[in-house]
Amino acid sequence: MMKQDVLEPGITYHIFNRGNNGENIFKEETNYNYFLHLIKVHLNPVCDIYAYCLLKNHFHILLKIKDANELSIIHQQKPYLPFSNMFNAYTKAINKRYIRSGSLFQEHLKRKRVKDEKYLIQLIAYIHLNP
Repeated sequence: MMKQDVLEPGITYHIFNRGNNGENIFKEETNYNYFLHLIKVHLNPVCDIYAYCLLKNHFHILLKIKDANELSIIHQQKPYLPFSNMFNAYTKAINKRYIRSGSLFQEHLKRKRVKDEKYLIQLIAYIHLNP
């Protein structure tokens, strides 16, 4: 789960993570599709996604949390909740599908605040060139 004070409305973030112990988090095509479905369900209501890349053992997403007036009361109070719900749902599905248990991801979701336009442009290029 993410710390409550990490995601602020109106702020752009680079979020990323990798598989625990270098394990692949995407094992087959259906995994990618399910992850994208979870993004649509959990993240699209609370953020705008600018770029993403999903690789076998890690992912990157560049997004902006919507402004406070665009968020529900619960998401204003707990902006991390959709992220936590999404990654928990994905981990549970992978654990069930591949008869595994425990953490799928290396650690808590990593995130970097995008502070200026130059960094934003660099991140978009980095994410698109990463594969």
